[in-house]
Amino acid sequence: MRKKPIILGSLGAIALAAGAYGATQLSEILPVAAGVAAHHVCSMTFVGGQDPDQTFEQLVMPVLGNFGRLLKVQVARDTGDVKVSGQLRELARAHYTPGYGCRLVLPGDRPLPVVAEAPIAPAADGFAPKERIASGKPIVTAALDQVFAEHPGQPVKRVKAVVIVKDGQVVAERYADGFDEHSPLLSFSVAKSFTNALFGILVREGKLRVDEPLNPPEWKDKHDPRRAITLEDLMRMRSGLAVEEAESASSPVAKMEFLHGDMAGFAAAQPAKEPPGRSFEYTSADTVLLSRRIGSVVGGGPAGLREFARRELFGPLGMGEVTMEFDGAGTFVGSTYVYASARDYARLGWLYLRDGIAPDGKRVLPEGWKDWSRRSTLDSPYGAGFWTNDGRSEEAKWRIDSGYPKDGFYASGTMGQRIYVVPSAGLVITRFGYSAPPYYGMRDDLALIKAAIEAYR
Repeated sequence: MRKKPIILGSLGAIALAAGAYGATQLSEILPVAAGVAAHHVCSMTFVGGQDPDQTFEQLVMPVLGNFGRLLKVQVARDTGDVKVSGQLRELARAHYTPGYGCRLVLPGDRPLPVVAEAPIAPAADGFAPKERIASGKPIVTAALDQVFAEHPGQPVKRVKAVVIVKDGQVVAERYADGFDEHSPLLSFSVAKSFTNALFGILVREGKLRVDEPLNPPEWKDKHDPRRAITLEDLMRMRSGLAVEEAESASSPVAKMEFLHGDMAGFAAAQPAKEPPGRSFEYTSADTVLLSRRIGSVVGGGPAGLREFARRELFGPLGMGEVTMEFDGAGTFVGSTYVYASARDYARLGWLYLRDGIAPDGKRVLPEGWKDWSRRSTLDSPYGAGFWTNDGRSEEAKWRIDSGYPKDGFYASGTMGQRIYVVPSAGLVITRFGYSAPPYYGMRDDLALIKAAIEAYR
């Protein structure tokens, strides 16, 4: 089950959309809608360097539908604030902190530390030159044309960046107007694959085990059935917690992400609906709980985890400046919010293709971590922090039949943010956009994968 955008309204007229709900329902829906708008506009303005009006139209409106027209967004560049109002009152506010991105301003938020360290410069390691690389392969150029092409009457794709890596070197890339090889791009659920990497580092260091129970402080009763949930259960979305992620502003995950400053605390307060390990159900709540555990093991709050990630992951991979966002309790929102360039997302994919070996030969992830991550969970299309062609799901069969090899796996965000890994072909392809359902541009992506395999044999 793919994480889906929160659809808050139909595409009818504003009056019809508003009229379909009573005052009580609107009072519940609008704060979530406003939170979506405030956060996304804030992050893409101050982290991504993008125009706030374009961000609202291309990134926010497809999520909110015409409820977005009920909102007024104000950006204060001098203070780093984005305020969203509606119904004659302020509904949500997000604030930008250098080095930590944006977060919604909510009661009880803990202050973020001041960033003192200098930004990381992208490594000059042969992965990619300073200048942009255009494909010299006609078959790849044609496939890229299709990936970026918009067709009247068809769902929009709004592709912003594509990077193709073969055997550790960028061999082709393309960007939309206003974006380039340095532009920070919003991960959405690609962040779950970053969380997988941070988890793997701690497993390699012997500080965590995949089979150890989570046992957060909220679950004190020794008879609490949730105490059986392991860290692997969380990574594989099989916790059994009743934290639905659905196309609704009233869903638990929507409330967690946009109304609660302590996301992991909210997730930990939810009951179990079945024992862990029984079934796969995609929910960002599982990843947020794991993120809090990772942060507590690393120590030092947001600054400690940020430095750990820079030292143990971003630095060894030669990644430039990566922004990780934190909630009001200081937990990394490892389900959803990372910002990096398309080239640097490709570096993460290359780490997994090499089973956790960095370009300098250093082992970053445990041996066998790639196969553990891509192994199907209960024959679903999901592994552990990655979607996979392993298993017997219909989704995996469709991808394989479309030319994506059986050993393929990929990180995926809700609007077409993806890192495709093709170990048998030595390929990594990153593709980031604001694409619409039902396929979010994946059909053209699969054609590009097939073309790249043929072109770079």
